[in-house]
Amino acid sequence: MGERDDPGTIGRRVQRLRVEQGLTQRQLAEPVYTPAYISTLESGRVRPSDDALRHLAGRLGVAFDELATGRSARRVTELRLRLTEAQRVFAVGDAEAAAEQYAELLVEAETQGLAGEQAAALLGLGECALETGELVAGRQYFERAEACLAGAPLPARVPALRGRAVAHYLAGELRYAVYLLETTLDELNRGGLHDPDALLLLYASAIGPYMDMGAHARAAQAAEFALALAPQSGDPALVARMHRSVARTLVAEGRLAEADASLAKAAELYRGLQIRTELANCHWMRGYVYAQDGRLECAEGELREALGMLSAKRAALYSSQVAVELADVLHRRGKSDEAAALLHGVLDDLSPERGAVHSAAAHRLLGIIAEDARRTEDAEEHYVRALSLLERAGAAGDLADLCRLLGDLLRRTGRVEAALDAYRTGLGHRTAPGTTTLGPAPAQPPL
Repeated sequence: MGERDDPGTIGRRVQRLRVEQGLTQRQLAEPVYTPAYISTLESGRVRPSDDALRHLAGRLGVAFDELATGRSARRVTELRLRLTEAQRVFAVGDAEAAAEQYAELLVEAETQGLAGEQAAALLGLGECALETGELVAGRQYFERAEACLAGAPLPARVPALRGRAVAHYLAGELRYAVYLLETTLDELNRGGLHDPDALLLLYASAIGPYMDMGAHARAAQAAEFALALAPQSGDPALVARMHRSVARTLVAEGRLAEADASLAKAAELYRGLQIRTELANCHWMRGYVYAQDGRLECAEGELREALGMLSAKRAALYSSQVAVELADVLHRRGKSDEAAALLHGVLDDLSPERGAVHSAAAHRLLGIIAEDARRTEDAEEHYVRALSLLERAGAAGDLADLCRLLGDLLRRTGRVEAALDAYRTGLGHRTAPGTTTLGPAPAQPPL
């Protein structure tokens, strides 16, 4: 039971329940207390004892804790049941419907003063916002969830920290995203807090920003750790469904403590279902490695697997990013028309604030395809758009490569001075201190 409310709040609650049930003060008091005591209690001038509250709760037909704190154990359990339902809806890919449920549940949790349930609803809203590309809103939800969990152990705060890092990454703030993820990983591993789900979320989320910063070795290591941790999470869907069904039965029978335990297991398993998005990142990483090794057919298979996993969750922004990588492989396999169609199809889902690096990559590849087709003006336009996006994101390695492409194009068309400027820009970014290096790697998990 939580802290009891003040006498005035309890008194008003007793009076409201008594009036709702049509009882007089005498009827509520008898046979143990007097009407005068009930009048004094309802006015907030006396602090009722536990025995008095138990008597009143019995007469009013409510639980002791509801009378003392305003929170019904049944209502709290039912709220948790609905939170797991929202998690299920999100896990199967309907982010918009899940967001509506989470928003309603957040209001209820706030009304009842339930910090843990508020955090769960805020995390859900944040994840839904990331899926639909509303990055500012998502980051704000995660920040609020962190505030609710301020006193909780670090593994419990990891989903909120990771969500905030991903929001910054998708907005093009690569270094800050890596800082958040690596700091948390280091604290977990050095502190012996080896929670598999927490570590998996963090390592898988670090792959994207590592790749975009040119830290390919660290990205490969993160993918290796994530794939090694994944089997410890298992496939939770069936077990989670079982726990939810059991919880409903237990609620109906009034066995609320047992129902809460079942719901806690279901909620944990549904959180595991969200890891599907993170595992898609691992397939993407494998596809990248295969592409770098020239194994283009294998790369295409891995990237199509990642795209299928993300599309099934309606993760539009993530899907767009993987589609850009897949288009690059298709182009290298001689399927330029299919690659261009794929790129034009995803550019509407990308912008400087939503996937800046991959938006730049799409324009870069469209420029190469246009250049191959001898459409020089189109190629230059795509390169220039990509250049402005990469400068904003600080993706130094990609920017240097793009400047080389633009410089070569300008040189071939006789604009030597402009070409030299492009080359100088690329060299400046390549050699700027700290642009292509990271600090020491975080401590490793015991796999």
